[in-house]
Amino acid sequence: MIQRIALLSIACLASISAGVADDAHRPNFLIILADDVGRDAVGCYGGQSYPTPHIDALAETGLRFDHGYVMPSCHPTRITLLSGKYPFRTGHARWGSYPSDEENRTFAARLREAGYATAVAGKWQLSLLTKNPDQPHRMGFDEYCLFGWHEGPRYWQPMLIQNGTIRDDVADRYGPDVYVEFLTEFIENHREVPFLAYYPMALCHDVTDDLDEPVPYGPGKDRYEDYAEMMREMDERVGQIVAVLDRLDLREDTMILFLGDNGTPARSIIRAEDGKYIREPVYSETTWGRVQGGKTQLTDSGTRVPWIVNWPGHVEAGGVTDALVDASDLLPTLLELAGVDLEDSGAIDGQSFARTLTDPTHSARDWVFAEARGKSWVADQRWKLYTDGRLFDRNADPLEKAPVKNPSSPEAQDAIARLRSIHKSLDRK
Repeated sequence: MIQRIALLSIACLASISAGVADDAHRPNFLIILADDVGRDAVGCYGGQSYPTPHIDALAETGLRFDHGYVMPSCHPTRITLLSGKYPFRTGHARWGSYPSDEENRTFAARLREAGYATAVAGKWQLSLLTKNPDQPHRMGFDEYCLFGWHEGPRYWQPMLIQNGTIRDDVADRYGPDVYVEFLTEFIENHREVPFLAYYPMALCHDVTDDLDEPVPYGPGKDRYEDYAEMMREMDERVGQIVAVLDRLDLREDTMILFLGDNGTPARSIIRAEDGKYIREPVYSETTWGRVQGGKTQLTDSGTRVPWIVNWPGHVEAGGVTDALVDASDLLPTLLELAGVDLEDSGAIDGQSFARTLTDPTHSARDWVFAEARGKSWVADQRWKLYTDGRLFDRNADPLEKAPVKNPSSPEAQDAIARLRSIHKSLDRK
């Protein structure tokens, strides 16, 4: 039976790739981007501090990527996901913005052109939506309900903009409930056509910390939710939106991707005192020890994230793959599965991982890349080479405690030469 499903899935993917992409064959897409959630925080990756039953269930019935990478902070990851390009390709857009000349080439814009219904709900961070309310529409989303970017609270008493208008009915609501509610209605209303539901979650990011007044605590609370509480809320919302697909009998028609936008934070805001925000450290117990969050760092703690694809009937349950994927790969993968030609997307860095879904031994790329604050690295499954020349053997030193001191072995020399060549080729493009 499993072999038959795999063969049917391969045939389906082949027909889509060949351009036979009528509505009967084109999958729906649910993209769940958790905020500030690293591998250390998720049970199926060895995390032990925070129960994540709904995310773990996606892995148990889907495919878990062991080598999924993003940028070490949220804004550049979002640009890379949407564009299929590394941040340096688009001029390192200033924080809270998106390159205007790239707006019509996002994965959402391309899918909408191909007849998909598209929606986004959650955290945007690509503009101040009160000043730029049409941006999500220009970037390919038919509908949106978003916390823009430091314009108000994202959790309790959220300031949300929906399709260009500030909502006036959420003063006593919890933002994550509203985001799920909005996407639920969107999916219900578009169940008969191919759809893209993009859910860049607010959870588990800190509350907004740069407004004139501290944002409110929850009802009856004298502090903000700590990281453990936000993880619980996040996992529950994942379960809620997946349950919508179950209820509407859409699971086999919908590819779900769950991933994090960067590593777990090292510290998290817990309360406000005299107008100042108090942060507490965030540590996670894991199968490889107790670790502090690595958000903003170029180490694996900041860039290696949970990456799970769930698609019953198409992706074999319980699979694990060592295939390399990074944030730029989302766009070409979605377009291939939807039967959309990549030609009009311009030069991109991403490589489709569609084939890996039916053949977990296949990796479309031999290396991945990440950058931050003028520094970067190129890596394969074992070796990581930074621009400053440091080489790490992640098999021997997974926490990157010290670079290889005497990289004279043939393996190390080969890795240095190969990864350095890739770095140079990226610089020349």
